[in-house]
This record gives sequence, C-alpha cells and structure tokens, in this order.
Amino acid sequence: MSFVMVREGPGCTEKLEWPRPRYQETTMSAEPNHSANGTVKTDLLKIGDFARLAGTNLRTLRYYEEIGLLIPAARSAGGFRYYRPTDVNRLRTVNALQELGLSLEKIREMISTRGEGGGRREFLARVEASLSAQRDLFEERIKELRERQARIQVALEKLDACRECEHVPNEENNFCEPCHQTGRTLPEDLSALF
Repeated sequence: MSFVMVREGPGCTEKLEWPRPRYQETTMSAEPNHSANGTVKTDLLKIGDFARLAGTNLRTLRYYEEIGLLIPAARSAGGFRYYRPTDVNRLRTVNALQELGLSLEKIREMISTRGEGGGRREFLARVEASLSAQRDLFEERIKELRERQARIQVALEKLDACRECEHVPNEENNFCEPCHQTGRTLPEDLSALF
C-alpha cells in the first residue's frame, strides 16, 4: 500500500510519497522498536508528515498516544515520534467511529481488546454490540426530538391564533386561559408568556 500527498502553498509544492521508492535507512539510537544496528527504515513518517498525510494535527496525535488509541511505531533518541503510513487507516477508523457517536474511551476499549482472547468473532461481536447500543441511543434521542418538534408545532399554531386575538392579558385578567380565540388551554410551554 502506498500513499501520496501533494500540498501546495504560496511559492512551494511539497510531495510526500510513502513508502519511499527505494530502500533507505536513517540512523537512530538503539531502542526497543529499532533493529540491533540502530537503524530504522524511512518508510516510517515523522509525526508532522504523518499528521499532514492523515489530515489531523500534532495535538490530536499526542492525545491519542496518551490515551492509548494510536501509539507511534518508533521513537528516536531525541523523542521524535515515527508512525507507519498504514496507521492512517487506524486513525480513519477512530475518526469514523467517533463520527458515529462513540466516545474515545469506548473506541479505545474496542481497539485494545482486539488482540485479546476469543478471536475475531468475539471481537466483531463486541464491536457489533457497541454499535447496536449506539444506534438504540440515537433512536431514543430521535424519538425525544420528534416529541419536542410536535410540541413546538402546537405552540406555533397557538401563537398563530394569538395574532388574531384582541384581548390583552395582564396580571389581573388572563384572557388566555383558556384561549378566547380557540377555546383550548394553552400548552404549558406557553402559559408563562401570557
């Protein structure tokens, strides 16, 4: 899998292509994520290049690392983070799940249990359960919003009837309860207005 990103700005064009066309190595200090001779393939992206390729920012990447959502593939002796180009897919998955309304904590739990016992079917069952629960939550919210919408529609109809009314309510005489125009009681939402 390869990625190409072209970024144009005033007076400059930048092209990032990963993996690089030919094998190159960059010397880094020997750390657990590096080979024994202290080198790492340059198909790893520095955090800034990865952020541009993924369409995100450094702060988000650092936060995702902090909460365990997206861990860099390697770190240099100076603390620079390096990501695999394929980590873009994981980031896109996180973003897609977040757009579906799942919290970052729930996404982290789902992703972190992927390799745990039970295998692929159990993992997919957990993902399905999370998405089903989210769907049910949305259905409940949609129901509540439709009920509110209906109450607003009734209130608008009542207000429309008020335009034709010549009675002016005040503290001593409330001609609006029940409504003189329609003969009906005002909705609770509007009764405090009159």
